[in-house]
Amino acid sequence: MKNILVIHQSAELYGSDKMLLTLLSRIDRAVFNPIVILPGEGPLKEEFEKLGIRVFIAPVLKLYRDMFTPAKLLNFVKGYRQTMKILGKLHNEYKFDLVYSNTLAVLSGMLFARKKRLKHVWHVHEIIEHPKMIANGFAWLLNRYANTVICISYACKDNLTKRQAGLEKKCVIIHNGLQTEGEGMALTNQKEIFGFAPNDIVVTLVGRISRFKGHKWLMSSYIGYLRDTGIKLFIVGSTVPGQEFYLHELEEMIKDHQLENKVILLPFTKNMKAVWAATDIGVVPSTEPEPFGLVALEAMLAQKPVVASNHGGLTEIVVDNETGYLVHPGNEELLANAIKKLAYDEVLRAKLGNNGQERAFSHFSVTNYVAQISKILDA
Repeated sequence: MKNILVIHQSAELYGSDKMLLTLLSRIDRAVFNPIVILPGEGPLKEEFEKLGIRVFIAPVLKLYRDMFTPAKLLNFVKGYRQTMKILGKLHNEYKFDLVYSNTLAVLSGMLFARKKRLKHVWHVHEIIEHPKMIANGFAWLLNRYANTVICISYACKDNLTKRQAGLEKKCVIIHNGLQTEGEGMALTNQKEIFGFAPNDIVVTLVGRISRFKGHKWLMSSYIGYLRDTGIKLFIVGSTVPGQEFYLHELEEMIKDHQLENKVILLPFTKNMKAVWAATDIGVVPSTEPEPFGLVALEAMLAQKPVVASNHGGLTEIVVDNETGYLVHPGNEELLANAIKKLAYDEVLRAKLGNNGQERAFSHFSVTNYVAQISKILDA
């Protein structure tokens, strides 16, 4: 059995969190024994503990753009010492065979693997383009301190290899995978439990309320082109701590345009099956390239057509005019027109929704996802 030190950036249940939970819940525990490091308490830790996976809390040493001040650098050094001490004790107990860093943001796996001369697999879930110094720095670190780099999309890989050509030999593309065929959601109308009428056309955006997820683009498009229709908006997700002003901006837009009966905001929920059951159209209007776009895949599995931004990993998931529509980022009229086309044609919604679910089953199998990563971990 291989003991694997798994290091992850958060204890929540958004994109990369869900994928780590998916992996470790299905990996062969007779072959692999994962020991997980998280930066704090949260629902992900609770889910791991239900699975009998040991979880420890320690600084994961995130690199971020405004950390280069004397005080923050000092905290980083303190965190490094604390983390190496904790990981050293765990290594004495488990004799780790390799380190698996899940997400680019965490540095403790790289540092510990280098210190103990362990194999290091770095799973990249991000596309970082700005500031260039940080983007180039991460690519350099991957090239120097990872044995294998797993990229979740071609877009993710291309962003790295254009900065470090040497990564071409280290990068492996493994698209995220969710349910396999036979595990698709059996959905019944759940609109009323969220405050919608049964016949409302509900357009749903699921994701962290943040700068680049496109909430303001969607709201502006709705205000300019959709507010006088029977279409309703369902915005599901919470803010990043310290960025609550993004939520306040949305609330102000709703209030200023008297949309309280047209737009429903719901904080993060584990009950995504009910959310998709209340949905007619999924929308992923990211204003910056998504490294993958897991929400689009979730909507497709639920047989919902998807309107998404025409860049990044979303173009590898959504097939334009077949499983939904891809629209130019930031164009309010194009976004509204794509939504209206689906909203006014129930047969088209069903057709594209069915196509999407079939594509999700055939191209994004969780069985294949786990098998490919297991092969890398066992090499």
